[in-house]
Amino acid sequence: MPRGRGVVEPFPGRWTANWSGGTDALRGRFHRADDVPSTDDGPMRRVNVVGGSGSGKSTLGRGLAGRLGVPHVELDGIHHLPGWEPIGLEAFREEVGAAVGGGGWVVDGNYSGVRDLVWAAADTVVFLDLPRWRTTCRVLRRSLLRVVTREELWNGNREEWQNLLSRDFERNVVLWSWVTHARRRAEFAAAERDPRWGHVRFVRLRNPQQVAAFLSWAG
Repeated sequence: MPRGRGVVEPFPGRWTANWSGGTDALRGRFHRADDVPSTDDGPMRRVNVVGGSGSGKSTLGRGLAGRLGVPHVELDGIHHLPGWEPIGLEAFREEVGAAVGGGGWVVDGNYSGVRDLVWAAADTVVFLDLPRWRTTCRVLRRSLLRVVTREELWNGNREEWQNLLSRDFERNVVLWSWVTHARRRAEFAAAERDPRWGHVRFVRLRNPQQVAAFLSWAG
């Protein structure tokens, strides 16, 4: 098993990093965003952007892909067939496996059914760990706008009023954002400790300023 790329030691006032190459005492957490991957540890070319609903995964994914000059892949766009019908797992894994087979890409999305494929090929995972109040407010504002404007999402799908009024958090994306926030944070913290992903650099961004700084650093 390759050793982890280590933890990042922050340098106050600068957007830079020193990958210490397997400092076990500080592993088991995502790195805070005054820590960034060092280009001395290899180029950042295969990136998975993860985080809860409303954290800005797609926005960062598009921006990062543009700066790196690589394709941007939205897992939601593969998973949601017309009528919000979910794609079968076998077909999902086949499409995602093909998407991450290239030399460079930015994938945004959290689907556990394909995480092993994405992370096995990734060199960097960026976790957007914004506060719950911020992500939930973003989702509410975004969903209201989508409903009013009838914005078309993936494969002709649109958000509907009845879903926003539902008490079922699996239908109501606003409730989903609120309810799953803590679980998502724990899930990715645990995943970072998994020795299978020792080759992956983990970066944790906690607010929009850090996200903007990371994107600026990337290109």
